Amino acid sequence: MSQSIRIDKVTFQNPILLASGTFGFGLEFPQVVRRLGGIVSKGITRRPRAGNPPPRIWEVPHGIINSVGLENPGVEEFVRTVLPAMRFGRAQVLVNVAGDTVEEYAEIIRRIDSELVAGFELNVSCPNVREGGVAFGRNPKLVGRIVKAAHRATSKLLVTKLTANFVDPVLTARAAEDAGSDAVSLINTVMAQAFDARGRPALGGGTGGLSGPAIKPFALYCVQRVAQAVRIPVIGGGGITCSQDVREFLLAGARMVQIGSINLVDPRAGIRILEEFCAQPRRLSK
Repeated sequence: MSQSIRIDKVTFQNPILLASGTFGFGLEFPQVVRRLGGIVSKGITRRPRAGNPPPRIWEVPHGIINSVGLENPGVEEFVRTVLPAMRFGRAQVLVNVAGDTVEEYAEIIRRIDSELVAGFELNVSCPNVREGGVAFGRNPKLVGRIVKAAHRATSKLLVTKLTANFVDPVLTARAAEDAGSDAVSLINTVMAQAFDARGRPALGGGTGGLSGPAIKPFALYCVQRVAQAVRIPVIGGGGITCSQDVREFLLAGARMVQIGSINLVDPRAGIRILEEFCAQPRRLSK
């Protein structure tokens, strides 16, 4: 039975995507990417970013807090050396784009736009940077402006990645839909804080974003609310570690899912989850 999913003009061979920031650019494990619906690249900014100082990862019960800070080579180096290598057969490539201003989103997209990418994920939800990111994602008007600017820059698939940090994602999802976004993805990490044994912030960036199974119930709640409120497809994620989790997000109304933190534990987890999902495509465990 075919597991393919079509969103706007893009067909994905199955509903499982590798989430941005959890699988690099896919070049270390291309055999994994090729089996899945696709990969969402690390967030790309206009200029190179070194990211936040270490430590960048802090383990907590049932999850991790990360404070990577959008480390990436910048758009020029990405286009010149990275993107040409991101060829994964039938697996689609979406590029996650993060700008400091509304105009930067369009500028980055225009520079990247080519036949090598199926579309773009607009990152308006990263909690680990000082400019843009979640600050944009809390403001429905700004979300709408970013989507409109991106729409003018490309005819390719546009997915808006939403935050649930101190904002109702229904409001920003509707703003993204009204502005022309083809789909929305949620949730990104949840703002978090941790202290080490000396009583100091455990992460080099001070604070970070919580991900993993700890946020799955909240993510399901947000996905269901948004899926009931918009007509465009919803791509769900947050704490997925097995095929049962995938099914629950689909039950909540998602058309596709993104798997994230589990990739840091097991880079081949996506294949395992896909094989489990395909083995029992109609069954939901009780």
